[in-house]
Amino acid sequence: MRERTAAGVVLLIGLCAAGWAQDPLHRDSPQSSVVGFLEACHAKDYHRSWRYLDLRKIPTTKWLKEGTQVSQQLEHILDHDTQFDVAALSRTPQGDGLRPNRELVASFTDAGKTRELELERVTLRSGVSIWLFSSESVDLIPQLARGLTDSPIEKHLPDPLVNCKLIDTPLWRWIALALLAAALVVLSKLLCRLLLLSLEPLVKRVAPRMQSGLREVSGPFRLLLIVAGFRAGMEWIGPSTPLRLVLERGLALLFFYAIAWLLMKGSDLTIGRIRTAVQAKHHAFAHSFLPLASRVVKILIVLLAITAVLASWGYNTTTILAGLGVGGLAIALAAQKTIENLFGGVAVITDRPVSVGDFCKFGDRSGTVEDIGLRSTRIRTLDRTLVTVPNAQFSSMTLENFTKRDKMWFHFTLNLRRDTTPDQVRDLLKSITRKLEDHPKAETGPLPVRFTGVGAYSLDLEVFAYISTRNSDEFMEIQQELLLWILDEVEAVGTSLALPTQAWYPLERTPAPNGGYGREEAAAGSKQAGRRG
Repeated sequence: MRERTAAGVVLLIGLCAAGWAQDPLHRDSPQSSVVGFLEACHAKDYHRSWRYLDLRKIPTTKWLKEGTQVSQQLEHILDHDTQFDVAALSRTPQGDGLRPNRELVASFTDAGKTRELELERVTLRSGVSIWLFSSESVDLIPQLARGLTDSPIEKHLPDPLVNCKLIDTPLWRWIALALLAAALVVLSKLLCRLLLLSLEPLVKRVAPRMQSGLREVSGPFRLLLIVAGFRAGMEWIGPSTPLRLVLERGLALLFFYAIAWLLMKGSDLTIGRIRTAVQAKHHAFAHSFLPLASRVVKILIVLLAITAVLASWGYNTTTILAGLGVGGLAIALAAQKTIENLFGGVAVITDRPVSVGDFCKFGDRSGTVEDIGLRSTRIRTLDRTLVTVPNAQFSSMTLENFTKRDKMWFHFTLNLRRDTTPDQVRDLLKSITRKLEDHPKAETGPLPVRFTGVGAYSLDLEVFAYISTRNSDEFMEIQQELLLWILDEVEAVGTSLALPTQAWYPLERTPAPNGGYGREEAAAGSKQAGRRG
């Protein structure tokens, strides 16, 4: 019984020793070591893959960084070697190489020399023997990787430009992309100048007014040339997949920005041509409706450009638009005043009670309309201040447009003294009527001057006529002329204008027998004195 127990203990200890002696990374044979390395690389587990390399010549502080980089290069070499066959490697722990503890993995010819990648059997401190890519092979891997690159330039570049990477892209490719962008900026400017010089004679003959517009659209064309050139150059430089995704999205953004910019410039040119054509006959339409239409078109262009950019980036625009429809309702409820002002602006533009440049009275203030926007209307007052009125409020006001009047009202009341005789009144009525009827700018009715009544201190004559002018300065000049002539005529007939006056009439004093005043006279005198006080 004791012998059986001792044998079992010995067997258990042997099995545990065998388990402990086995390498967890399966580096026991050349074949299992290479298979484990490739499995780690294909799983992108480069923190495990560098443990299949002999990095004893590299400082331990650099094992993680340089080991990961060398692992990626070795993966690229083995994946592109058509003669490499992992099944041909030895499965035995001792290997089948011609040299002891060495196993040939792959061989390459570079510049007439044969380069070999080998595995070396290394014994760890624990006594376990494992197979690793030899330190000589680790030194050779960067050179072999550079020889297998698709770029012919990379073979002749220094190691730092090739090995130093950002977003899996070597440093030299970043420099090439920056130089390409700078060259395209300069080249596109020269090409646009040459294109403008070649097109100017043709445009001058066909459409002379489009010469200035041709220069305005040169900016979008330059950007489109830069985007197209960079896209073509990027294929030759060959950045990594992550960087390519970022660059392609950036180019899509710039492309649709250039298209939107070009459409906005075209919109400005088109609306400018329409404004020039209709400005003489439809001044209000040119200065009120067209600017608002230009803003609406630009907003639509921006929204379409944003939708196109999101679609090019791979987003589902249908879902986004549906979400915007639901969110738009919430935004509409939260922005009621803004929407109300927007429709108020549309009402002002379509109904046209006032237009840009009109002098009007709004509420208790007056001024000249300078701009009718989507949200508000700006008016320059007589004090030269700028008043901004929300369109919702402005469209509901009572607006008096002085610019739209076809003639101006000449109207006042002439107050004559009470002592003016009827003949003098008749003479004034005839002379003022004759003057108004003979004046070339005056429009009179059947009774332009009328005797309206006898007032408390004057005889009232009303003058009613229109002056055929829309110019305020001209009206003020004619009004001044007529008023001065009427004053001269009043003086010529022998009367004058009435002024409110009061006359004081003293009471007679009756002496009393005793030399004073009587009671009645004294009382009257005291009342009179009280009134004067």
